[in-house]
Amino acid sequence: MPQIPLKVHELTVGQLSARSGVAVSALHFYEAKGLITSRRTSGNQRRYGRDALRRVAFIRASQRVGIPLAAIGDALAKLPDGRTPNRADWARLSEDWRTELDERITRLINLRDRLDSCIGCGCLSLDSCALSNPEDRIGDRVNGSFLGG
Repeated sequence: MPQIPLKVHELTVGQLSARSGVAVSALHFYEAKGLITSRRTSGNQRRYGRDALRRVAFIRASQRVGIPLAAIGDALAKLPDGRTPNRADWARLSEDWRTELDERITRLINLRDRLDSCIGCGCLSLDSCALSNPEDRIGDRVNGSFLGG
């Protein structure tokens, strides 16, 4: 990972990309979504504060655990004066997101556990399939695409 001298207070998009491991196009996308900010030089080039490295790390860590960009943006918007998230912020936000992640894990486990039996029946009926129609009560009592009457 390239080192940037401490005396350098702003990073080019290329430097931010190299240090964060995030593609330039993704950094532009994050900026368009308001997740990171830059200033423009007189030559219209982007310059990012060094704190952008921590913001990008926060965004990437959040994405890795399945947090949507909209929720990440909402979390960053709640920080005072647009400051960069710190350890305490991460602890608070990760605790807030834990319930959502636990629910998602439970849904995925249920999906995984039903996957073999559903494919085994061969129907994939939208009316009675446990995967396509998970709240269907008939699907618990009959196999296939039986619609009942």
